[in-house]
Amino acid sequence: MRHGMANRKLGRTSAHRAALFRNQLTSLIDKERIITTLPKAKELRPQIERLVTLGKNDSVHNRRRAERVVSDDGLIAKLFDTLGPRFTERPGGYTRIIKLGPRRGDAAEMAILEFVGYEPKIEEAPAEQKGGAKKAAPKKEAPEEAEEAEEPKPKPKKAAPKKAAGAKKAAKPTAAPKKKARTPGTKRGQ
Repeated sequence: MRHGMANRKLGRTSAHRAALFRNQLTSLIDKERIITTLPKAKELRPQIERLVTLGKNDSVHNRRRAERVVSDDGLIAKLFDTLGPRFTERPGGYTRIIKLGPRRGDAAEMAILEFVGYEPKIEEAPAEQKGGAKKAAPKKEAPEEAEEAEEPKPKPKKAAPKKAAGAKKAAKPTAAPKKKARTPGTKRGQ
């Protein structure tokens, strides 16, 4: 009977399991969202909740307790400077688990573990703005662009020999040297 056996073993030794959770905790504090299997997410949730609760009260003792689990000073600072104050009014339940469905390779149930109120950082928006600015500028300066468009025409001529050189490289591996046939009674390498 499984009396008093609360946690999952996840098919690992205790040291491997502790290292796994330590790595996932550091990733979760750093990225604020990780994708993992559902059993791992369910086991990780109480541990990160404990760390965020420590982060709500910034003291030397709490920092040292958090340092036992997460050894990176930058992540400890983030835990106590940003994550702890973010959840001061919340009495618990700092994370959520979102089920994703089975993984394609082995059909393991996948899940997202993220902090409540997580908003993905939009790094593509500046690229879109730059692209939009480039598109807006050519409309205003269409005659100048026509002149610029004529200049790059010699560039494809330069690129053509490179493609031919690449074709020669592809042809070389097909003509592989023949290997010697091993005669019976001889050892390999002689």
